[in-house]
Amino acid sequence: MKIGIAGGIGSGKSYVARRLALRGIQVYDCDSAAKRLMRGEAIQQQLQALIGSKPDKQALTQYLLQSDDHARAINAIVHPAVFADFEQSGLEWLESGIMYESGANHYVDRVVVVTAPEEVRLLRIMQRDGISREQALQWLSHQWPQERVRQLADFEIVNDGLTDIDKQLNIILEQL
Repeated sequence: MKIGIAGGIGSGKSYVARRLALRGIQVYDCDSAAKRLMRGEAIQQQLQALIGSKPDKQALTQYLLQSDDHARAINAIVHPAVFADFEQSGLEWLESGIMYESGANHYVDRVVVVTAPEEVRLLRIMQRDGISREQALQWLSHQWPQERVRQLADFEIVNDGLTDIDKQLNIILEQL
């Protein structure tokens, strides 16, 4: 069975993945894989043809933020490569911040969403990335609302800093 871990930026998906790793469960990280795969020659060539310049982080970010069509064009190159890599990895767990937006949910059988109050997420993003509240809010606005993802997921882990993550994981793992 393939399991997806979803949740918006600052929700704590990576923390949950680390808790799973302590149990011997390795989780495929879509963000890390995308960065690694985007350094490959084939994807570099496709991205350069798309944006018209060397596809470094600054150029890609600028192109991506210009329009939703630009974001879709980049994603149409990167996402299929990531999903093919996941399928070849032999791993059963996949972490994606844009599980439904990217179509990653089609590669898993069940989805666990990690949620946290918006204020907690904002503080985590600001501290982790060293950015302003306004910038953190901008990142949040580019993702689906947490409630929408929660409604689509099969399980939820509340990561509010108060609720016991391991206890919630135990219950989900038993049900799986």
